[in-house]
Amino acid sequence: MAHEVLREFGHLDILVNNAGISSDKTFVRMDHASWRRVLAINLDGVFNCTKVFVDQMLKRSYGRVVNMTSVIGQIGNFGQANYAASKAGVAAFTKSLAKELAGKGVTVNAIAPGFIDTEMVQGIPEKVRNRLLDQIPLRRFGTAEEVARAVVYLVSADGDYITGAELSINGGLLM
Repeated sequence: MAHEVLREFGHLDILVNNAGISSDKTFVRMDHASWRRVLAINLDGVFNCTKVFVDQMLKRSYGRVVNMTSVIGQIGNFGQANYAASKAGVAAFTKSLAKELAGKGVTVNAIAPGFIDTEMVQGIPEKVRNRLLDQIPLRRFGTAEEVARAVVYLVSADGDYITGAELSINGGLLM
């Protein structure tokens, strides 16, 4: 993937690490394979994608990395120990890498969405969705467009002085 991107465009200015899966089970029922699969995609994937592009960002003294974490990585959730751990790991990775790259022209930030009205949330039973909405002060799920606008802000000139931040977009769920 990295070779194709660099061959096509010559360099990469902006990297958004947005892949993620869940495999929900209580910890007692969670097997090692479920644990590893979620961490491999959600956490190792961020490492792998960042690793293959960061050198060329450093050579150009410019780059923007935005990692998707989750409100679940901030507050935890029943049946999501693997998912919460992976997203909390991405948040810590973001802060550590931001400190390493700050003086080299590369910013690294994270966005922690709450419950966003996507296929994942739409697949939640209505009774559970209603309970979730009761916990969100804005009384609605977020939109993908709202998350995308936050990414645009962080990677634009408006975000030049922001690094190591984890921007929460969750309708007030975490406050």
